[in-house]
Amino acid sequence: MPRRVTSTEQPDAARPRRVTSTEESDAARPRRVASTEESDATRNAPRLEIDLDKIGHNARALRTLFGARGVSVTAVTKGVLGSPAVAEVLVDSGITAIGSSRIENIRRMKEAGIEAEFTLIRTPMLSRARQVVQYADVSLNTELSVIKLLSEHAARLGKRHGIILMVELGDLREGILPSELGPVLEGTLELEGVELVGIGTNLACYSGVKPTDKNMGELSAIAERVRRDYGIPLEVVSGGNSANYQWLVSTPHVGLVNNLRIGEAILLGRETLHRASIPGLHTDAITLVAEVIELRTKPSAPAGESCQDAFGSIPVFEDRGVVRKALLAIGKQDVDVSGIRPRIDVDVLGGTSDHVVLDAKRADVCVGSEVEFDVNHSALLRAMTSPYISKEYHRAFPRLLPAATASHHGDTSGGVRSGRSGVQDSRR
Repeated sequence: MPRRVTSTEQPDAARPRRVTSTEESDAARPRRVASTEESDATRNAPRLEIDLDKIGHNARALRTLFGARGVSVTAVTKGVLGSPAVAEVLVDSGITAIGSSRIENIRRMKEAGIEAEFTLIRTPMLSRARQVVQYADVSLNTELSVIKLLSEHAARLGKRHGIILMVELGDLREGILPSELGPVLEGTLELEGVELVGIGTNLACYSGVKPTDKNMGELSAIAERVRRDYGIPLEVVSGGNSANYQWLVSTPHVGLVNNLRIGEAILLGRETLHRASIPGLHTDAITLVAEVIELRTKPSAPAGESCQDAFGSIPVFEDRGVVRKALLAIGKQDVDVSGIRPRIDVDVLGGTSDHVVLDAKRADVCVGSEVEFDVNHSALLRAMTSPYISKEYHRAFPRLLPAATASHHGDTSGGVRSGRSGVQDSRR
């Protein structure tokens, strides 16, 4: 089994090792026991190691922080493909509403027995309308034709499906222009089987537009007019996503905004405007592990005339002289190579479909070594989707500690490392 070593530890020629930025003795590290009873010697690389305790800590901390401002959290699980293991720990952490952009993920969680209110956070497809009503409690909508079909299926199935109308406030992805909201709203109120439960908006995902007091104030003003003019309670005013973190902690008044849809901040511990770490959250809950399959000293600059590479680009290389080049058995088919950050002192030079190329520098690696990486949102999405990357879920205890007794770890090094004890459950 590859083991963790520091970048300064002397080589052990007897066996390949996994390389991390911190050394952890075998005696002190809890053994990870797979639910399939497979031995550590058969662990697959590449893999994602998902620390459920750290995700649970992040969820509890954000739920407490946002709750103090009167804002609820819909935990978004699309980054982990609606993993039931992650959903379970979110519910254990006090989250009562879970969102995903794919109805397949919501179905997966519901059929796994996860008890929560499920929201489809992408406008439903007409072709999936029946499944949306069958598996999701609420959906975000912009098209009256879609809402009408949801209404028909809800009536046939004897269900009441919640509708949140999305309003366009400048990011120019989904959303109804405020001047066009009236007809869609009125059409929705006339339908059976569906209930208008709220309005919402989305910022920063497409155009990078920052949530501010101005656009959040505009959303609150729209909500106030709807409540007044139509005499409906409008239970949910959903102001956005993890990009709203800085606005929430700095604004003197949140207005009528009472919900945020949070994914990346829970999974990766970062806000999404500048990818700054959020104080007290773990940024290393998810680890990408890849194996070295070649290590050779080579020139850093190619020889010969350069044309297009395998992906249609003309690459430009920095001439570093002769370097130790390490090839990893992972590539662009598996992960967004630009979104991975090694936890040791090596440089990612680039990648192809099936390889990542490193400048190994002075790192203590050899063929068979495993190298750990942090991942950003893009890299996580692609890695979770890849069938070639194994997923391991680790949880130290059957249930998390209550929020009141959870410790908060300051993040000063780009990733929080907390001690763990006890046997861990590794679920694939």
